[in-house]
Amino acid sequence: MSISPSIVWFRQDLRLADNRALQAALARGGPIVPVYLHAPDEESPWQAGAASRWWLHHSLLALQDRLAATGSRLILQTGSSRGCLADLVRETGAEALFWNRRYEPAVTLRDTGIKEFFRSQGVRTESFAGALLSEPWTVRNQAGGPFQVFTPFWRHCRACLDPAAPATPPALLSPPRRWPASLRVADLGLEPRIAWAGGMAAAWEPGEDGARRQLESFLAEGLAAYNADRNRPDLRGTSRLSPHLHFGETSPAQIWHAVRLRAEKVGGEGADWRDSRFITEVGWREFAHHLLFHFPHTPSEPLRENFQHFPWREDAIGFKAWTKGLTGYPIVDAGMRELWATGWMHNRVRMIVASFLVKDLLIPWQKGAAWFWDTLVDADLAQNTFGWQWTAGCGADAAPYFRIFNPVSQGEKFDPRGDYVRRWCPELARLPDEVIHQPWEADLTRLAGAGVVLGRCYPHRLVDHDFARKRALQALAETKRA
Repeated sequence: MSISPSIVWFRQDLRLADNRALQAALARGGPIVPVYLHAPDEESPWQAGAASRWWLHHSLLALQDRLAATGSRLILQTGSSRGCLADLVRETGAEALFWNRRYEPAVTLRDTGIKEFFRSQGVRTESFAGALLSEPWTVRNQAGGPFQVFTPFWRHCRACLDPAAPATPPALLSPPRRWPASLRVADLGLEPRIAWAGGMAAAWEPGEDGARRQLESFLAEGLAAYNADRNRPDLRGTSRLSPHLHFGETSPAQIWHAVRLRAEKVGGEGADWRDSRFITEVGWREFAHHLLFHFPHTPSEPLRENFQHFPWREDAIGFKAWTKGLTGYPIVDAGMRELWATGWMHNRVRMIVASFLVKDLLIPWQKGAAWFWDTLVDADLAQNTFGWQWTAGCGADAAPYFRIFNPVSQGEKFDPRGDYVRRWCPELARLPDEVIHQPWEADLTRLAGAGVVLGRCYPHRLVDHDFARKRALQALAETKRA
């Protein structure tokens, strides 16, 4: 007796290796129908932004190629997810539906309804953990509530973590007798109509193979120096795995085991690899998803309620200058231009530019989060929300003081020779190192020698940082009194 088909619903798990939903279908046996459904309205108001859509387009193409190599194909459809899946179940005779979980509030609500519907129809319907090392509802503090400080959260997780070795990708997938109708990736309209994505195409290789190559490159060339170099935007000191993780082209379990194997191979770290700074950064990603799951209002509202009264300013001119990298602070402008060109920004610089927006300009963090959401190829709701609330001081893991990054001292510390600024702000390239992060301090002779005319080829500062710092502290004091 033949086994009926299984539908594997791909979402943000665009890989064949270590894919638990796919493994469940393989274990069940029978034909497998891989499906991707494009239903952005179901994720409102956090549909993928423009840069993420570009990545998704190319990641889907890569997944198509991977599936074709196994004798399978990817079915692409648009419309209601439940309606499309119901049609596919009828058309293929599928009696099982598998997917890997996501954690955004609108998506979890939708998925719960879909699971209940198909189970009521007698379809075996299961979801799996594939994007995190720990499911958010399994991690609780001693009082039974969610953690709001990273250190005890990660200490608790670390004591329990022992992810299974990642499953290898299948060599062959059994096809159904007849394939359902499918759109082309191009039909989804994900790529920009105006050709602005050339910088992203040059900087990235979306897809599972690109993720594997990026991880291998980092382990071989970047991991050993990660502690020293990770805060240096002028160096290639970070893993650059964030978009691959967001789209599920690699999994945290794959990274966990790859770091372990690397440590065992090269020696030196031994058992301490679990405490490495890089693995801890994976922990921060877990923490962000933990917070989003337990506090689903935080993409638009502060976790700390007193910040509802923070006296934010309306500053359309300042916001536009920030988005274009024209604030007059070189490290800020370099970061915003890197973002626009490549769809990515170094993490240290993300903190600097975010602090400038919310502390120096007093523009609401939600506006910055929305801009990042549209322009980042790794735009992830959990991490974007956590990062902006952390910088604004209104989220979890809040410091006992008001973090205000000085863009000059941050630039001098983490881009000491100005190489990062020179790359992204070429109009300042000929300035000496000692004034590259504060060109307004250069005398006219130095400016003329570097071909810099402030206010013409490079803007004057939007605001004096010392004044802005005092204003931000005063705003915080008003918030505390409210």
